[in-house]
Amino acid sequence: MSTSLLLGWILLPPLAGAVLIALIHLLLIPVRPPRALYTFIALAGTGISALAALAVGYESLMHAQTPALALFNWLDAGMFSVSMSLSADALTSAMLLFVAPVGFLIHVYATGYMRDETDYARFFALFNLFMFFMLLLILADNPVMMFVGWEGVGFCSYALISFYFEDRANVKAGSKAFILNRIGDFGFFSALMLLFVAIGEHGFTFAAIEMHLHEIPAAQLNLIAALLFVGAMGKSAQIPLYVWLPDAMAGPTPVSALIHAATMVTAGVYMVARFSPLYSMTEEIGLFIGYVGAFSALLAALIATRQNDIKKILAYSTMSQLGYMFMAAGLGGYSFAIFHVFTHAFFKALLFMGAGALIIAMHHEQDITKMGGLKKQMPLLFGMMLVATLAISAIPPFAGFFSKDAIMAHLFASGNYPIYLMALFTSALTAYYMFRLLFFVFFGRQQHAVHSVPASMLWPMGILAIFSLGAGFFNLGEFFGGTAPFSAWLGLSDTRFAVSHSSEMLLMTGNTLLIAAAIALAYRRYGAPDALRRDRSESFVAKVIAAKFYVDELYDRLFVRPLYRLSDFFDEQINHNAIDRNIHKAASGYLRVGEMLKFFHNGNVRYYALYMSMGVSALMLYLYIVLEV
Repeated sequence: MSTSLLLGWILLPPLAGAVLIALIHLLLIPVRPPRALYTFIALAGTGISALAALAVGYESLMHAQTPALALFNWLDAGMFSVSMSLSADALTSAMLLFVAPVGFLIHVYATGYMRDETDYARFFALFNLFMFFMLLLILADNPVMMFVGWEGVGFCSYALISFYFEDRANVKAGSKAFILNRIGDFGFFSALMLLFVAIGEHGFTFAAIEMHLHEIPAAQLNLIAALLFVGAMGKSAQIPLYVWLPDAMAGPTPVSALIHAATMVTAGVYMVARFSPLYSMTEEIGLFIGYVGAFSALLAALIATRQNDIKKILAYSTMSQLGYMFMAAGLGGYSFAIFHVFTHAFFKALLFMGAGALIIAMHHEQDITKMGGLKKQMPLLFGMMLVATLAISAIPPFAGFFSKDAIMAHLFASGNYPIYLMALFTSALTAYYMFRLLFFVFFGRQQHAVHSVPASMLWPMGILAIFSLGAGFFNLGEFFGGTAPFSAWLGLSDTRFAVSHSSEMLLMTGNTLLIAAAIALAYRRYGAPDALRRDRSESFVAKVIAAKFYVDELYDRLFVRPLYRLSDFFDEQINHNAIDRNIHKAASGYLRVGEMLKFFHNGNVRYYALYMSMGVSALMLYLYIVLEV
């Protein structure tokens, strides 16, 4: 099979799986097919896609191929032509190497996690559809099809976050994610319109756009770049459009794992990297992206230090790690950003899967302060969670160390020390809150009996643990005797800054020592035998951090409540008092006229004969007097 045809085998099986599951479920509701059938279809669709993605990634890496596949012409109106075409350059292939396989592993994990759910079929239909739209986003060779995938993952996230729709809070969480992402998407769509007006006549593929970017005036380029990043703010949960991400934990834990590791939130970073030729020409916007990433990473890390819900801690950690990616991309290190997306996919999926296993084992308890002493009861889970925690904390030689160290060196070498220092402080906070979570859950006194965890949830975690340990070695830099093959393979428009080996050694050592100090502090407070194992500070600052800086409350006062009042005004004053009242008045007038005229339509033949005689007489009189007939 040709590499080009493999692109179709990546994209279409998850869509076929989603459609088939939905059809079987809807057509055979009274029969209730066995769950094994839904499981087979869901895993077959994502499994075939993962194998094809690995094959395409291998061909791209070993033979520098860029396969393309034109499926059909979607739109053709004048000079506006959009084809459903797929392409897999190095950037796309790199994304495929983790999106499809990690998505498959999360599907396997979900078969165990969701085994007792009544809406098993609906879940996996949406889950497969989620994978289809993310793969479409990655494989699209033009921004219009990319936007279709972009909107598709937005819809699927809404449906999956609101999966337990009987609880109104879950529906609100899904709606919150949907609305905030639509705000970002308005910026993305506006940028695409401006870009098409500027150079659409030359073709609207990514290759054509890159070729003709120099024809766009600088001011317009800056506006397009800024609006595109507004879309990334929403999708990748950066300031100020990040508040949907913690609430998205209302969905089942496999949904959280898929959103945070393989789909949705990584789309914003991918989009910035895909438009790297544009951002390389707009350094001011790049600097803005860097600062947004830095403040987002720091804010999320601070909030995570005072959260007790295990899934919300991990949600804020995702926002923080995405901040690192945007810091790197904003300062021209696109390949470093993508490599951190790559390593992050493994250890973040593992962390969420571990959290889901703990939730199942702890009778659906999510408060880490109500857990404890699970290291002896669940040693295998403890080992895998420890690997993921060491990876996200950037402890050598785990995966997160190599990808984050490359970002830190790039930030320092760029000369932007405020961003570097924020990244450095965030790194220490990351280790602190992640080991706080680990110590709360696995150390101390055991508070509850635990349930067993299905094997289908554990073995995908074992595979991810291996990659959380070793994935960093795919991009060893010169300092470690490598040639950064992953970055070289991507071939993005990176801005290179020189940094000596001695400086890199000092940076690496200082960062590692700072992380070690943060872990020691976390152990002293939460892991040591004599630790009080609670957050003792009741200072004003601590309360503000625990309340997430009251950003949700601020948004509620500034936007939500005024919009509610505006909606009430339109409902009462415009809809009811103006529109409905006038319609009712008109209807009442017609009714009164009808009451007056019903005398002439009473069903009495003698009256009708009288009316006809009167009419004929009037006509004759008119003809005689007026026309003198």
